[in-house]
Amino acid sequence: MVPPDPRRWLALAVIAVAQLMVVLDATIVNIALPSAQQALDISTADRQWIVTAYTLTFGGLLLLGGRVADYFGRKRTFLIGLLGFAGASALGGAAVNAETLFAARALQGLFGALLAPAALSLITVTFTEAKERAKAFGVFGGISGGGAAIGLLAGGVLTEYADWRWCLLVNIPIAILAFAAAVPLVRESRATGDTRYDIPGAVLATAGQVALVYGFTKAATDGWSSGVTIAWLASAVVLLGAFLFWEARTAHPLLPLRVLFDRDRGASYLVSILLGAGMLGMFLFMTFYLQQTLGWSAMKSGVAYMPFSGGIIAAAVIASRLLPRTGPKLLMSIGGVLATAAMIWLTRLDLDSSYAVSILPSFIAMSLGMGLVFVPLSSLALSGIANHDAGVASAMVNTTQQVGGSLGTALLNTIFTTAVAGYITDHAAEAGSPLTQAHAAIHGYNVAFVASAVLMAVATAVVILMVRNNTGDQTQPDAEAAPVHFG
Repeated sequence: MVPPDPRRWLALAVIAVAQLMVVLDATIVNIALPSAQQALDISTADRQWIVTAYTLTFGGLLLLGGRVADYFGRKRTFLIGLLGFAGASALGGAAVNAETLFAARALQGLFGALLAPAALSLITVTFTEAKERAKAFGVFGGISGGGAAIGLLAGGVLTEYADWRWCLLVNIPIAILAFAAAVPLVRESRATGDTRYDIPGAVLATAGQVALVYGFTKAATDGWSSGVTIAWLASAVVLLGAFLFWEARTAHPLLPLRVLFDRDRGASYLVSILLGAGMLGMFLFMTFYLQQTLGWSAMKSGVAYMPFSGGIIAAAVIASRLLPRTGPKLLMSIGGVLATAAMIWLTRLDLDSSYAVSILPSFIAMSLGMGLVFVPLSSLALSGIANHDAGVASAMVNTTQQVGGSLGTALLNTIFTTAVAGYITDHAAEAGSPLTQAHAAIHGYNVAFVASAVLMAVATAVVILMVRNNTGDQTQPDAEAAPVHFG
């Protein structure tokens, strides 16, 4: 038996810092969005690419990244991910136009897709004793959950007191320090046996998602019935259909379809996509509402999100304790209802809405709902899974959340843009008035929040109709347990 690594807790600290950087990047840029949009003259229709360029490549390549880490070497992949993430962050921080920023965010997602699964795998192989592994995953999960709060606050501080570019540049010293510490502290490991990659599957899946998001973007500028929009959406259907066709026939699939065909597991992935879409869409619009409509500073906006992050962490602790006794269905149903109610509450926003009355109750209800859903969802996705499928089933939880966030952000931004244009057309006589423009934005936000509420309600219906309330076997397999990224 191989003795435990005497430096394993120091290695965990290094891995945790790298994980924090990846989680931070999902939220730290949100607060900087209005400043970045203005500085680089990014259109309203295209601004969502600052978010979706990252989440698309991260979510789309996460499964492949896990395979690369296992076969190429987990430490080696981890180190490459750190350096690549730092380089992509430098490119984004120095961006002089929208295209460069979007490309940098996509590269961040690519290297994040290498870094995140490598970090998780390193914990698995570094901590071989069950109790120690549980503690290590507890630290990892706390970083994943609390990183969202740190990112929102850090984004506000950096944007207000330095520059929005530092929301990207801050990754460089973190990555370099983690790299320097990881070289002597982290042990190398890799899987043995067949090490072939499903490159065609990764290309088809990512290209299909990009086509779908770009189709939504074109709908915002050209309309849903335009030939360009229809062509992109049709291409997305073809590419994603080809992905499923390929996965069903290749000997080494990126996503074995048997993982999806379990009733509870398939429901958990669908819920993850829908809730990821609604939640990240909410972050996008609330940031613009707080800064552009209410006129809040970036710092004040970051602080305003603190109850949301705290609520998710508190609800996650409660859910983890109740799950063995209640089973997943009850907790996820309650969480879904709370999230839906939170989005409905936000549809009441106006030009001068009170934070305490109109925003804070929604943040609290949404955060509690998300915490109650995501803990049992992660467990449900891994319940009863065979050992050789545990890795892909675990990665799919984060993949579906990121993909859902990408698609939801693009779709909801298109709905917002269309609603604003429709409002201005209906009030053509006063279209040039700043007050009319402000009311048009409020109308767009409210329509987008209605769409988010629909996504949340559908997710809740999926839980009620499809999830079976089994109270047994609700623990994650030790070898591949993975917390959800709440960012």
